[in-house]
Order: sequence, then C-alpha cells, then structure tokens
Amino acid sequence: MTETDTTETAYVLDQIAFDPSFSTLTKRLRIKEGSRHVPELTEIFEAARAIARPKAMYKLAFIDEKTDDSVTIDARDSHGGVVLSSRVLRVNLDAAHRLFAYVATCGSELQAWGDSLDDMLHQYWVDAIKEMALGAAIQALTHHLSTCYDLGRTATMAPGSLADWPIREQRPLFKILGDPQAAIGVTLTESFLMIPNKTVSGVRFPTEERFESCQLCPRESCPGRRAAYEPDLFERKYRETA
Repeated sequence: MTETDTTETAYVLDQIAFDPSFSTLTKRLRIKEGSRHVPELTEIFEAARAIARPKAMYKLAFIDEKTDDSVTIDARDSHGGVVLSSRVLRVNLDAAHRLFAYVATCGSELQAWGDSLDDMLHQYWVDAIKEMALGAAIQALTHHLSTCYDLGRTATMAPGSLADWPIREQRPLFKILGDPQAAIGVTLTESFLMIPNKTVSGVRFPTEERFESCQLCPRESCPGRRAAYEPDLFERKYRETA
C-alpha cells in the first residue's frame, strides 16, 4: 500500500489490497452451495474483484477553538478554519488537540460498473461486494493511522449518525479534507449523500474512554449496532449546564 500526497496534510491510500472471499460473499447473500445462482455469482464476483479499487483519504487536522457546542478546525489555514457543530463531538474532543478527518470508499470503478448492469439481482450482488471493498478500505485506513501515528485508544463519529451531528455536517467535513472527488472519486450530493453509495466519512480522535454513537441512538434492531443504547448518557455527560 502506498500513500499519495494530495495537499500539504491530506493523504490518499490508493493501493489497497482487495482479495475477498467467495464463501464469505455467498454467506452474506445466503446462497447455498449447489444453488443455480452460483455460476452467475462466480462470474460477477471475478469481474468485480478485477475492477475494484477501494480507496481512503484522511487529513490530520488541529483543533484551534472550542465553544459549548462546536469546534473550529485548522483556523490558521488559508481557508480560515472550519466549524464542526455538535455538542457531543465538542465534549468528546474536550481533551483532544487534533483529529483525523477521513473518507473511505469502495471506489468509483466498482460503482460505475455496478450501475452499468441491467439485472437488478446482479446489482444487489455487486452492492454486497462493494460493502466488502469498503471494509477493506476501512481496515487499511485504520491500520495505516495506527501504524504511522502510534495511536492509543480512539473513537469515531460520523455526520448523520446522531441528531446532534446531522448529515449536513458532511459539507464542512469535506472542506477540511479538500477535494475528495478529485482525490478518490467521492462526490457529495446536494442532499449530503456520498457517491459511491458504499462510502463512509467521519472523524477519528483520541479518547480515554470508549465511545460509540450507538450509545446515544435509541433505534431498535439496527444491524450495524456496536454498543448498547444508554438512555441516560446524554443527560449525564453531554447536556449543557447553565
């Protein structure tokens, strides 16, 4: 894996190994050995594996100002700083002086190829492969940051994961990163969704105690839940005091 310098402090990881397991894919899709779909799926799988180019982009950014419910990032840069507005993020960054803004994606190559397929079942299969490619990008980014920056315990937050940090906060996050579209082919739409669809963004920061956005999210039966909901956590830790 190599890294390409895109600006003074923003980096792209664009040589990420992607060697997905076919058996893992069939389990995800609940396709049993001997199914009539196996030959078709094998063809799709091999083509997708050859096309896929998962990528990630990150920037080490410094926290210059803090209010009750926001932080200003890189205030001394030419753009004059970017404000991230979230009470939860602000409290989580109370002892932090820096963070890593990031985007990780399955890659525009796989997205374009999947969009070109006419069969909806094949598109569904490709979506599952795109999730695996995204997983490879996230894993590579996590390993890179841990190795290069000797990070201890960290946590992540993503715009849109909590009402306190809504999805419109994608815009300032992308501003911190620079130009994700030119760097790794990720476009931010007017409704703040990202293309390719299997793309994640957020910030990673040092923390002394574990934090997952799931702890503040009451949504039941969430397949991506990583921690139990704690109903009293917001009042106990994040509610502003007079």
